[in-house]
Amino acid sequence: MKKVAVIILNWNGAKLLSRYVPSVVQNTPADLADVIVADNGSTDNSLEVLHDEFPSVQVIRLDKNYGFAEGYNRAIAQCADYRYTVLLNSDVRTPEHWLEPVIDYLEAHPEVGAAQPKLLHDRQDGREMFEYAGAAGGYLDCHGYPYCRGRIFEAIEDDHGQYDHITPSILWASGACLVVRTALYQQAGGLDKDFFAHMEEIDLCWRIHLLGSDIRLVPQARVYHLGGASLPQGNPRKTYLNFRNNLLLLHKNLPAGEGRKLLFVRRLYDTMAFGMALVKMHWGDARAILKAHRDFRRMRGRYTEHPTRNLLRELPECRCNIIVDHYLRRRKVF
Repeated sequence: MKKVAVIILNWNGAKLLSRYVPSVVQNTPADLADVIVADNGSTDNSLEVLHDEFPSVQVIRLDKNYGFAEGYNRAIAQCADYRYTVLLNSDVRTPEHWLEPVIDYLEAHPEVGAAQPKLLHDRQDGREMFEYAGAAGGYLDCHGYPYCRGRIFEAIEDDHGQYDHITPSILWASGACLVVRTALYQQAGGLDKDFFAHMEEIDLCWRIHLLGSDIRLVPQARVYHLGGASLPQGNPRKTYLNFRNNLLLLHKNLPAGEGRKLLFVRRLYDTMAFGMALVKMHWGDARAILKAHRDFRRMRGRYTEHPTRNLLRELPECRCNIIVDHYLRRRKVF
């Protein structure tokens, strides 16, 4: 039995499969890992592409589109015998030696439950630039806003080795390329299917921390992520999922009293975001923010158990106010 299942979740992504799976097959050591595509009920020719172009790739066929979260849960349930699972987006290009350093690090550090390589933007000009979705590892600020080493809101840094050291801990690793101990993934409950997509990996990583495991960046490994292949920036659906899921994330993972206080502040910030969307005449985003808060109020009753630890107080990188730092103090880099 191989140690690693590299699982690519696909839904109607035949063109992305043809573009990105070749690098995964070529640069994933066959004696270490199996490459598996979990198809989320595609209606395009994805299955034909896999059959014709990638005969070595294993295929898990799901009967419908379960979303990112539940799609992975169902696929990983069928791969429980692998020691490690890689959740790899279908728009990620993997160079040589993208996987081995991460697995070697996890083998040597049993206290680490999950890790990610550096996440760089898949550009045509060869520029080594971090990618929005995870860069060099992620955090949340004191109000629960996500940011990364190498990316603060829309300010994205070039990679010139400034983060090429292992940090004691990051709060979350990117779901674009998340390497996790399979048994720990199951113990943590997997990805929350109610999130459907967006921030579900932050929620999972938070629960992994609460179980006593660390999460790290392994900068000796890197992958290249196109980003925005499913929902591009500026799409109201993405706005809705990000706002709703960020509220759910805080509600379920903070101690109850502290969560209520923080969510009150977040409502004020989100009201400002709603006002800015109106000023800019981004009507779709404005409606998405209103709908996100409405659905959060409807869904929060599903989460009745809360931890006693507040991770936002434990990690020093989570004590900053990234809104003030970025927009008032003009901070552009980590």
